[in-house]
Amino acid sequence: MQLSREIGYEFSDRQLLERALTHRSASSSNNERQEFLGDAILGFIIAEALYQRFPRADEGQLSRLRASLVKRESLAGIARQHSVGVYLSLGPGELRSGGQSRASILADALEALLGAIYLDGGYQSAQRVTLELFADRLDALPSEGQEKDPKTRLQEYLQGRRLPLPTYTILDIFGSPHDQRFQVVCRVEGVELEAIGEGNNRRGAEQASAERLLGQLERR
Repeated sequence: MQLSREIGYEFSDRQLLERALTHRSASSSNNERQEFLGDAILGFIIAEALYQRFPRADEGQLSRLRASLVKRESLAGIARQHSVGVYLSLGPGELRSGGQSRASILADALEALLGAIYLDGGYQSAQRVTLELFADRLDALPSEGQEKDPKTRLQEYLQGRRLPLPTYTILDIFGSPHDQRFQVVCRVEGVELEAIGEGNNRRGAEQASAERLLGQLERR
């Protein structure tokens, strides 16, 4: 199959490949279990790659970078690059509604393919193919120290969704005069969420609260 050449892996067990490309609308023997496995494998491989690339990044930074790489839009984009939709087996309803180009179906199929590669060739094969598929996106990540600060990222997130800008309110200032701590709450009008952050100064507390609120929004 041309797709094997596209993704750079030849299957020993062709049934694994066929199942990875079979949507649940087409058969009860479909790609959902392989997708479950592929999702976990993809997350680990990308996490490991980021851990090696960014030795000074903290957990929050690494989590954000991983989320930007493995989100649905990114997976669907890679699937489209390699014409995965052409090879999908879909039920009549999905075919009529353009399921072969739907982001959710393409993203799931890509994860299922990675799961199938793992089952067929083991972790090293899955790792090699994953890193090749994501090479351009990994290379396009900002260098360490160039990532935007949390307040900027929160503002851009809200603007992109036409939501009001956040407000920051000081809740408390405590500690000794030479070692003060600030506690700030970040809120967004119309969003039923808020986050509290602390820091050695007002700006640091605002950044911490923005980081937490952004994390809540991204998990919704």
